[in-house]
Amino acid sequence: MINESSAVTLHFSLALADGQLIDSTFDKQPASFVMGDGSLLPGFEKCLIGLCAGDKKQFHVPQTDAFGAHNPNNMQTFARSNFSDTELSEGLIVSFADAGGNELPGVVQSWDDREVVVDFNHPLAGRDLVFTVEIINVG
Repeated sequence: MINESSAVTLHFSLALADGQLIDSTFDKQPASFVMGDGSLLPGFEKCLIGLCAGDKKQFHVPQTDAFGAHNPNNMQTFARSNFSDTELSEGLIVSFADAGGNELPGVVQSWDDREVVVDFNHPLAGRDLVFTVEIINVG
């Protein structure tokens, strides 16, 4: 049975509430991880507690337990001149460096001749998700 320190091998799929598939291992190698190692968000891990090898379950994971609510403060506006060498398109992922030099991806939402609006929220923020699992092994 899965507990807070179990090693787990599973197949999973992650979909939006409308059924749009985001990711799945059901057609490839299963995923393996240790509970609490940061591989899964805590909201997904808590769905697994108590499951055993052979269990197949589907969970509705609200945005608060997934990637959080969409935060309007994570929408930033930049001068268009900062993107003079970039062919912009809606949904284009651009990379920035934060104060510590870490990569910070953002998604272009809109632009005009003067400004570019970039969304730094996780792409799944504000979305309720459906998490489907098939437990292969628990150690």
